[in-house]
Amino acid sequence: MSQQPLVDRTFLEKLERLTIHWQKSFPGLVGGHNPSRFSGPGQEFLDHRHFHHGDDLRAVNWRAYLRLEKLFLKMFQVEPRTPVRLLIDVSRSMTTGAVSKFDYARKLAAALVYVGLVRLETIAIQPFSDRLFDSFVSAGGRHRFAPAAEFLGQLTPVGVTDSFQAARQFISRYLQRGFLIVVSDFLDEDGCERPLQYLADFGHELLLVHLWADEDRVPPWEGELDLTDAETGAGLQLQFDSAARTRYTNAFDTFAQNLRSLAIHNGGRYVGLSTSLPLEEAIFGPLAQARGVT
Repeated sequence: MSQQPLVDRTFLEKLERLTIHWQKSFPGLVGGHNPSRFSGPGQEFLDHRHFHHGDDLRAVNWRAYLRLEKLFLKMFQVEPRTPVRLLIDVSRSMTTGAVSKFDYARKLAAALVYVGLVRLETIAIQPFSDRLFDSFVSAGGRHRFAPAAEFLGQLTPVGVTDSFQAARQFISRYLQRGFLIVVSDFLDEDGCERPLQYLADFGHELLLVHLWADEDRVPPWEGELDLTDAETGAGLQLQFDSAARTRYTNAFDTFAQNLRSLAIHNGGRYVGLSTSLPLEEAIFGPLAQARGVT
């Protein structure tokens, strides 16, 4: 039986006008947030994309229009580009929730990769849990999306979260500073703030995409509970009532606010997403409002 695609073609077409947006200028690299759509010295033609209302007519391929009666924009690449890396959490805690955080993360990652490919960015997809796993570099235009989607589709949840080890290995593997998108629930028994600060101190611009299931923030249960840790298998018994739920939700919101403050303090951004929010709404809503995409 064929695997269900992570994202369908209709949704991908809606993403074509978006751009992955970073704010820093990195020494020795081209600034800005888009490959140029205009011809000029030092630029290499790489691809076309569909014309949309509001695009600059100077970039239209008029020869293609005469043949096909459709408008396409010419896309050019300027080198070197700012490195874009996407760290995706594949720890076992991501499997929890009525809507799996793991599946949601893979679909979101696929959408962001497609946005980058349309704009001719090169994106390194880097899975992690207690360490970094094999990565996949996606580049070359929208026609290279299928291998990236296949890579994401074949990922499986594994391991416990160890943000410090993952961050340390990331710094060793990726020596060039760049734009770093982290898609995770950020549930680390030892805390994730210090490793994230470590990445920021090294010079990376952070976009933290914080995923949670609704029950992660507001547990619906009451009474005597037998809980099992999704990553370690450890058990815990406790009594849970409405007062405990309120304290838990307040603690969760404080945790999310600390992540937001860390990102903003270091010149980055934070986006919090419940997996109950449809993916299209997440991208064109909170992610666009935070200018993670524009």
